[in-house]
Amino acid sequence: MAEARVPAERPLSPHLTIYRPMLSMMMSIVHRITGGGLYFGTLLLVWWLLAAASGPGAYAAFQSAAASFLGRIVLFGYTWALIHHMLGGIRYLIWDTGRGFGAAEREWLLRANLAGSIIMTIILWVFGGYLMGGLR
Repeated sequence: MAEARVPAERPLSPHLTIYRPMLSMMMSIVHRITGGGLYFGTLLLVWWLLAAASGPGAYAAFQSAAASFLGRIVLFGYTWALIHHMLGGIRYLIWDTGRGFGAAEREWLLRANLAGSIIMTIILWVFGGYLMGGLR
């Protein structure tokens, strides 16, 4: 019979403990997290639609929850995740065309994605609050 060999030391796969965190790495992780958040945040949309279809009492319950402090924070976060994920998708679409892989272009796209999502979320909430008669 053949003798069993002791396996040679295999190299470890690179991990977060090996690499220095870079903006592109963090933004990729945040893109995945926002995608998961949007998956679960869709339950808010379903709740809203079911409440609207169920009548004034159910809609008032949803409106009360959404208008609370915690409800507004969750809706603000959902809005940011939606916009951030959308801009990240546009960034990935640009990369799919083979453009934007240079160090300067990549960093610019990543920073534009982050800043754009924050600015667009704030503008949307200010404008939406203005149209609704002011944020109360």
